[in-house]
Amino acid sequence: MSQTTNISNARKITEAAIMIALATVLSLIKLLDLPYGGSVTIASMLPIMIIAYRHGLRFGLLTGFVFGIIQQLLGLNTLSYVTSWQSVVAVILLDYLIAFMLLGLGGAFRNISSQQRGLLFGSILACIARYICHVISGATVWAGLSIPTNAALAYSIGYNATYMIPETIVTAVVAYYIGSMLDFRSDNITQLSRSENKGISVLKWIGGLIAASALIFDVRTVFSNIQNAETGEFDATGFASVNWILIAVVSIIAIAAAIVLFYLSSKKSEKE
Repeated sequence: MSQTTNISNARKITEAAIMIALATVLSLIKLLDLPYGGSVTIASMLPIMIIAYRHGLRFGLLTGFVFGIIQQLLGLNTLSYVTSWQSVVAVILLDYLIAFMLLGLGGAFRNISSQQRGLLFGSILACIARYICHVISGATVWAGLSIPTNAALAYSIGYNATYMIPETIVTAVVAYYIGSMLDFRSDNITQLSRSENKGISVLKWIGGLIAASALIFDVRTVFSNIQNAETGEFDATGFASVNWILIAVVSIIAIAAAIVLFYLSSKKSEKE
């Protein structure tokens, strides 16, 4: 093995370690934390996807697998809710090891010319893959525990969507924005030149985050009323208790603010 390869591998491992640490810290900062698993974070999955984009799918999957082990260690209490060893193994694999390993799919589009789009498409693909793992786990392992036995698949699809949709939006927005600012394709991560920087403006980025924040608020407000906090059972009658006026006001304000910011950004671009 040549010295160049040794240096290259050492750099990759070092970068992976730093990104895993960053992803772990971000995963602890939760914008939304559902009572029966699942949360919305500040793009905690993105550092793993960036490693996959920089160093390839295989290395990205390995990095995601290590991240999954750490997430499992942080969530050991979830294993106390299942009884059989088969269920324990299924939870470890589907909710942690495989789910987070698939974040390595964030590098699936690293060969397309646009870095921003490559990171954007990769982040969406990785989020969808993780979502599928949680849906399968919910419809099988968690049926009868935190998810009602009746219509377990439908409920699992809905439950996991309540946090994975906002998480995907936040991750995709941040991935596209960072992809327009930094060059992850070079040996050293550098700032893109002005001619290469064709990403979304700060105003559009803020508008997108405002819209995503409103969505997170709406999901949290609705979900807190339709699942019994003690039994975990889904209760459709809870929709009547939802403060729909508050949700409507928050949504309208967020949409209006996003539209204004996008308009101002467009006007600024025309002047430039």
